[in-house]
Amino acid sequence: MTRPEANNPLSDLSPAGRAMLEGGVQQICFNSPTSVIHKGQQVSGAYLVTEGQLRVFTYTPQGSEATLYFIRPGETCVLALNCLFNDLRYPAWVETDAGTCVEIVPGPLYRRLFESESSVQDLTVKTLSTLVFRLMDELEQIHACTLDQRLANFILSNVSEAGDLHMTQQTLADHLGTTREVIARLMQGFVAEGLVKTQRGRVTVRDAKRLAGVIKMGT
Repeated sequence: MTRPEANNPLSDLSPAGRAMLEGGVQQICFNSPTSVIHKGQQVSGAYLVTEGQLRVFTYTPQGSEATLYFIRPGETCVLALNCLFNDLRYPAWVETDAGTCVEIVPGPLYRRLFESESSVQDLTVKTLSTLVFRLMDELEQIHACTLDQRLANFILSNVSEAGDLHMTQQTLADHLGTTREVIARLMQGFVAEGLVKTQRGRVTVRDAKRLAGVIKMGT
């Protein structure tokens, strides 16, 4: 598989670092959504996303899934790095989107690269700071926003340039830690107000400005 350099956080390695990486990195692509890590699993390496995205999630006390954050092209998972550096088991679950490609750098190799490669050190620090920001934003939404505001924010944050979000209502419910029935009711309200259009497995934003206004109502 040809490595997409634009989305590869390790494209700036030194010649020695590249030689080390080529000898140990594993490249995998997933054609369909696939579970790649489960809670309590020992992590074998650092997961570097080059295409698609990974979803890190947990389960609520009611048994519903709740998304913690996404790992997008050019990023890696700070929870996996923490497990590698501190000999811990993974504290959540991870699954891929369809069309996701990742490079898995074995733990011992990543630690060696971290000692000598500034790009790996920069990636590690950036990953930590990005995760803190995302988790703080999510905590703020959970405690300060209503569910319709969180839904509107999620749609606008993940919609394509064409205005489409290819997700089922069950998937949206999983991301937000609620039920499909609740999402269906909220979505019906958005449709009635002309904010979005829904089709099977797809949401199309019809009025982004007014949909953003739903978020601002609670601020």
